[in-house]
Amino acid sequence: MEKSLRAARLATFAYFVLNGFLLGMWIVHIPTVEEHTGISHAVLGWLLLLLGGGAFAGMQLVGPLADRFGSRKVVPLSAALCSAALLLPGLAADAWTLGPALFVFGFGNGCLDVSMNTHAVQVERGYGRPIMSAFHALFSIGGVIAALVGALTLSLGWSAATTLGAMAVLGLVAAALASRALLPPETAPSKEATATATETGPGEAATENGTAGAAAGRRAPSRIWILAALAFMLMLSEGVANDWSVLHLKDVLDAPEATAAFAYGAFATAMTVGRLLTDRVAARIGTVAVVRYGSAVAAIGLTVATLAPAVPLALVGWTIFGIGLSGCVPQLFSAAGHADPGAAGANVSRVAGLGYLGMLAGPAVIGPMTHLMPLNLAFFLPVAFCAVACFTAPVLRTGQPEGAPGVGPAPARQQA
Repeated sequence: MEKSLRAARLATFAYFVLNGFLLGMWIVHIPTVEEHTGISHAVLGWLLLLLGGGAFAGMQLVGPLADRFGSRKVVPLSAALCSAALLLPGLAADAWTLGPALFVFGFGNGCLDVSMNTHAVQVERGYGRPIMSAFHALFSIGGVIAALVGALTLSLGWSAATTLGAMAVLGLVAAALASRALLPPETAPSKEATATATETGPGEAATENGTAGAAAGRRAPSRIWILAALAFMLMLSEGVANDWSVLHLKDVLDAPEATAAFAYGAFATAMTVGRLLTDRVAARIGTVAVVRYGSAVAAIGLTVATLAPAVPLALVGWTIFGIGLSGCVPQLFSAAGHADPGAAGANVSRVAGLGYLGMLAGPAVIGPMTHLMPLNLAFFLPVAFCAVACFTAPVLRTGQPEGAPGVGPAPARQQA
C-alpha cells in the first residue's frame, strides 16, 4: 500500500507538471502564433475567451465522469487530449482556425485540471495528511520549464507548429507512462478515513466504495458553492497579479519595463515557494488556519503594494501577496474533494470552474475600474476579497470528519 501510494503521488506530480508545461508552451508561443495568423491584439483577446470557455466546459464535463469511471481512466485520457490539442494553435492559419483550436486546447486543459485535482484528493486521502499544495507548486514549475524550453526552441528558429507538435508527442508519451501508477477508485480512501466514516454512522459519510450517503448529499451543495465563491474571489485576486502587477510598477511608479517585470517575478516565485511549504504548515495548524491567515497576509501584502511610494516597497508587497495567497486555493480544492468522496470530481469541478472564471474575470473587472480611479486603488477590490476569505475560512471545517487531512492540527501518521 505504501509503495502504491508513493507511486501514485509521483504520477500525480507528473500530470501537474505536464499541465503547467503544456499551458506554458502555448503562452510562450502566443506572439509567434499571433504574427503567423495575422491577427491583432484585440482579436487575440476575444479568441482567448474561447480558450477560457473551452476550459470551463471541460471542467464541468469531466468531474462527473471522474466520479463515474474513476480518475485512473479519466486523467490519462484528459492528458492525452490536452497534449494532442497543443499542436492545433501552431497549425492555425487565421482567426477562424485559431478560435476552434484554442477552444479544443482549453477544453483539454480543463479536463486535465479537474481530473488530476480529483486524483490528487484521492492520494491525499490515502496519505491522511495535507499534500495538495505541493501538487499546485509542481504546476508552476511546469510553466517555468516551458518558458526555458520555449526560449531555447525560439532561439533555434523552430516554428510554432514544429515546437508545439514535438511537445504534444512528448506529452502523449508522459501521459501514457504516468497512467500505470494511478490509484483505482476503491483503493483511494485510507484506513483512517474509512474508520472515521464508519464511526459517523450510516447515511452520514461516504461508504467504502465511495458512494455518498443521503445526508452528505443534502449538505454538500451549499457548502461547495461557498467554497466555489471563495475560489472565485481568491483566483480573481491571483489573476490581478498575473495581469496587472507589471503595469502597476510601470504606469503608477514609473519603473522601467525591465524593472517592472520583477513585480510578476516576485509574486510568481513567492507563490511557488509558498506552495512547496504549505503542506507542512497545514499539517501543523490546519487548513482553516492556512486560509484564514494566508488570505489576511495576502490582503496586507497587496495593500502595501497598492500604497507603496517606491518600487522596492511595491516589490516587497507583491512578494508578501504571493506568499499569503499561495496556499489558499489548494485547500479549497482539497476541502471540496473530501466533502463527499462519492462526488469528489463533480465538487472539484464546481470549485475549480468558478475559480477559473474568477481568474478570467480579473482583467474584465479591473480594466473598467481604471476609468474611474487610478490602477493601484482598483486593487482594493481583491484586498476586500482576501478579507472576505479570511473571515469565511471556517467553512472548510464545516461538515468535515475529524480525521480529514488537515482539518485541524494533525496527529502523527504513518508516512507513505
